[in-house]
Amino acid sequence: MIGDKKDKFYFLYERERIKVEKKLEQLLQDRKPASLYLPGSYILRGGGKRLRPLLVLFSAKAVGGKLSSVYNAAVAVELLHNFTLVHDDIMDNADKRRGKLTLHKKYDVNTAILVGDSLLSVAYENLLKDCKDNIKPVLEAFTKGLVEVCEGQSMDKDFESKKNISISDYIVMIKKKTAAMAEMCCKIGALLGGGSLKDIRALANFGENIGIAFQIQDDLLDIIGDEKEFGKFVGGDLMEGKKTFLLLKAFEVAKGEDRKKLQRVIDRKGIKLDEILVYRELYKKLGVLDDAKTEIKRYTDKALMSVQVLQNNTDREFFTWLANSLIKRSK
Repeated sequence: MIGDKKDKFYFLYERERIKVEKKLEQLLQDRKPASLYLPGSYILRGGGKRLRPLLVLFSAKAVGGKLSSVYNAAVAVELLHNFTLVHDDIMDNADKRRGKLTLHKKYDVNTAILVGDSLLSVAYENLLKDCKDNIKPVLEAFTKGLVEVCEGQSMDKDFESKKNISISDYIVMIKKKTAAMAEMCCKIGALLGGGSLKDIRALANFGENIGIAFQIQDDLLDIIGDEKEFGKFVGGDLMEGKKTFLLLKAFEVAKGEDRKKLQRVIDRKGIKLDEILVYRELYKKLGVLDDAKTEIKRYTDKALMSVQVLQNNTDREFFTWLANSLIKRSK
């Protein structure tokens, strides 16, 4: 869940999220062949915050555009996002996503690959419906986002076999894998809404910085989150030996026996279940949990500074609410 139910912006967000949800539910219902589109509908029913389409909608609104004029584009970015999830799950051989069987486990790998490709194709199909004379910059932004996500995923896979990864390497990777998508959503919304160059840049900067903060928050929740709320196995990144912000930051400051413990995560390509608490305590000792919180706040502040140029006070307040909700989330 995003935000406090008592907050006025929560209702605004939820109202639009439900509209997007309904459009996604209906999108592939009557398309043939069923062997392609039924599995596609299955993955789109996975739920979630629908953050990316909402960024498109509210970016368009913030520059004076109508929400009703960008719903197809909002659906398009969610289709693109799900295309990346389907392929990520295949690459990771993941069994479940959000508590449901992944597509390649429910059906088979060949079906999942084809469904992923079809989601990307239908994404372009929907995006074009909302384009008018701005078709070239919108398609450029959308395609650039796709290219960067693929580059980020490739870098992430490369990190698995590389032993010396710096924090700056990691930031470049998450800028591409996570933040580029949020940046693209904001930019497309602002372009379709008819925003000025200043507003388009401001919203794109918001998306990039909140995307970085979001991913570092995800890394943090993996070790301190509540498993029921987080929806994922807490400590999973350590068990897989993933080079997250926390692990890389710990390497920067650790010495002696502490550094040897961290090196074992890399050498063994992960840790055992009964070691998670040991490493959580090590992270606390080294101060990297606080370091992560500091970085989350720094990137969130940069995001919020960007949208101060927006003319409408309510729009500025909405993006402030959204940013704060994302960094205070528990899942």
